[in-house]
Amino acid sequence: MTDQANLHIPAPLRVCLVALPDAVISTLAGIYDVMNGVSLMGIASPGAKHAFKVEIVGEQTGALRLASGVPIDVQRSIDDIAGCDILIVPSILLKPGGWVTGRYPRLIDWVQRMHEGGARLCSACSGVFLLAETGLFDGKDATVHFGYASAFAACYPAIPIHPERVLVVSGLREDLVSSGASNTWHDMVLYLIAHHVGATVAQEVARLFALQWHQDGLAPYMIFEGRTDHGDAEIQSAQAWLTGHFSVANPVEEIISRSTLAGRTFKRRFAAATGLAPIAYVQRLRIEDAKRRLERTGSPVDEISWRVGYEDSAFFRRLFKRITGMTPGAYRRRFQIPEFARGKS
Repeated sequence: MTDQANLHIPAPLRVCLVALPDAVISTLAGIYDVMNGVSLMGIASPGAKHAFKVEIVGEQTGALRLASGVPIDVQRSIDDIAGCDILIVPSILLKPGGWVTGRYPRLIDWVQRMHEGGARLCSACSGVFLLAETGLFDGKDATVHFGYASAFAACYPAIPIHPERVLVVSGLREDLVSSGASNTWHDMVLYLIAHHVGATVAQEVARLFALQWHQDGLAPYMIFEGRTDHGDAEIQSAQAWLTGHFSVANPVEEIISRSTLAGRTFKRRFAAATGLAPIAYVQRLRIEDAKRRLERTGSPVDEISWRVGYEDSAFFRRLFKRITGMTPGAYRRRFQIPEFARGKS
């Protein structure tokens, strides 16, 4: 009876976790432990649904020194793998020179073959740089660490990138999965577990590993830095002035009066240079300053609203949530250093 029942137990999904010299060990090891933990910790009900068989794969087996200098053991060579169900590229560390294409032709060819065979392609954080080289993401939405967004857009202009999003699932078969900044690999792994094993199992994994879904998105984590590489000296001068005077009354009128341009011409050139209308640019500067005050002080929200330039605190609260995705109070709870972690004054 037991043998007959075993015949109905589905084979585990084959997961290839790609190790390459640029990989970040914390992401690679975290994904490996959590996905294997579904079976190793007995979280999935035996025979109920698929579990995972995760292997660290690379161009050759044996010790591979990763970006931080720590070695990892590559368990299988890509030459010995004819197919898999899920292929994951962990975070990679971009050096000052940025991502250089064409360094891993064997890996790229293998990834393309795995996808042709039905594999779902997944990236954690900056791992999408490698997957993008396959061309499979062209015209498909994706996300990447917001700190690498400009570099990614320059490298792969054919891929619409959304650094503010935690997780993006695209492709006709939902076979292209990318997660955003750093620890959003939690969201990717929990998504894969929920999709392939079940929501209850994903919830239990999140609880046991103390993982969290980043349901507020990544906008709260992103620091606004206005574009200054546009070459328009008139607008650069206005931006420099706003950096120190954004909280004054009527700042847009002030920068227009300080310029040599007519109002409509100034607004048009400002938007063309920075990507934002002047009032939107001022709002972003004000909200960024408010974020620092919420993180570092105990000042009431109404006072912070006034200090950054808004007498109407209700408007400030609405604007803050629209830009960051969180209320000022929720932002403070998320990012302010806990009392127990603060040094003695």
